[in-house]
Amino acid sequence: MDKRLLDILVCPITKGPLHYDREAQELISLSAGLAYPIRDDIPVMLEDEARVLSEEEKERWRGK
Repeated sequence: MDKRLLDILVCPITKGPLHYDREAQELISLSAGLAYPIRDDIPVMLEDEARVLSEEEKERWRGK
């Protein structure tokens, strides 16, 4: 994921920051509790395509 792109992308729902999960190829929005997929190096920033984060995942990301 291009660092410049990550710097300008925000959660489409909350307008909050996103965290890049390299291993899962997702952009994490803690404020919305969602993980947006990255497919073929393109972030899919649609609420319908995002998955809901578990409480455990939210806590893990808050600790980083």
